[in-house]
Amino acid sequence: MNKKTRLALAVSLAGLALPFAAQALEFTGYVRSGIGESTASGSQACFQLPGAPSKYRLGNECEQYAELGLTQDLATLDDGSVVSVTGMAALYNEYDHTPKFTGDHGWARLVQAYAEWSKIPALYNGSLWAGRRFYKRNDIHISDFYYWNQSATGAGIEDMEIGGLTYSYAFSRKDNVFQENYTNRHDFNVGGFDSNPGGELEMGISYIADPDRGDSNSGWAFTVQHTQDGFLGGSNTFAVQYGVGPGTGLGYTGDVTLDDTAKSWRVVEYFDWQVTPRFGGQFQVVYQKDTREGGGDQDWLSIGVRPSYALTEQFKLVTEVGHDQIDASEGTRKLTKFTIAPTWSPAGPAFWARPEIRLYYTYAQWNDEAQAAANRLAAGSALSDTGTFGGDQHGSNFGVQVEYWW
Repeated sequence: MNKKTRLALAVSLAGLALPFAAQALEFTGYVRSGIGESTASGSQACFQLPGAPSKYRLGNECEQYAELGLTQDLATLDDGSVVSVTGMAALYNEYDHTPKFTGDHGWARLVQAYAEWSKIPALYNGSLWAGRRFYKRNDIHISDFYYWNQSATGAGIEDMEIGGLTYSYAFSRKDNVFQENYTNRHDFNVGGFDSNPGGELEMGISYIADPDRGDSNSGWAFTVQHTQDGFLGGSNTFAVQYGVGPGTGLGYTGDVTLDDTAKSWRVVEYFDWQVTPRFGGQFQVVYQKDTREGGGDQDWLSIGVRPSYALTEQFKLVTEVGHDQIDASEGTRKLTKFTIAPTWSPAGPAFWARPEIRLYYTYAQWNDEAQAAANRLAAGSALSDTGTFGGDQHGSNFGVQVEYWW
């Protein structure tokens, strides 16, 4: 990161606060950091099945990562509406590399920089926004899988309250971090359907049209999601998604070179529980089927659970088991991973209490097809025969990690 980039990040964040000190200022963030090694006497190498969109996180993250954000209220108008600005920097650096947050082993991004006019009576208490932002993100924590993520660089109207429902529309050209192609994307969401006591339905549709390729490469995606509060002391989420062409990204903009012969659908089920003050966790099942004309079909199944039991008010024993499997033309790839993590949690015994400081040991095992796919798609990775574990089809990591959000 050169001097101009560092200066731009500093000005974007710090500059939010200086002219408007009298207004409310909110500082938010997320940090995870640590150090790890492999039992093969090498650097920690994380386990992810080639072709799978996610991996199970506990004891299986090989980077330092931070998000630091500021939101500054600029003015509260006579009608009660509020004008504000938000900026957030994200910093990423791989283990065992100097934390320069640049080059092949790190990066720095201004992932949010937007203005918002919220609680507008004329828009039924909705908001107007414009810029680059995290927008309507839905993820599974234990695998960090953002299955429905409409983050965008664009503008929109959010959460208008009409007839007991909330309506949102956004237009964007890019996402907020890595999307390479400028692509017209329209996202329309409706939420607030009372399906049952404690239950709510939300649905959304995305239309994606690449201005450089025309209608032949347009696509769409549809998601319907049900959330249930009060489930085992926590909540349950069930979602069904279907996409065509560039809409096969399902939760974001997919490959803009695809046409309508490409199709994907996905079922997501996960729940959090906190059945006692000391026993909590999260469970997930994800199934996705991708169909591509001329080859490239695959089915992905992911099943995992992370239970957490607090032996005292500040000491937890956390474990995680995850299995990923992909059926493809070359065979069935399989990866199973297990982690045990004695954890100090000064904020309390609950599953979601943070910060956490963890010692961990992780063991993973994979099959021939997974190794062959890693050799072909991810040479040098943990599952490949040129990685840390060589020709073995199993491996272990150990280390310490801190995670905190505020």
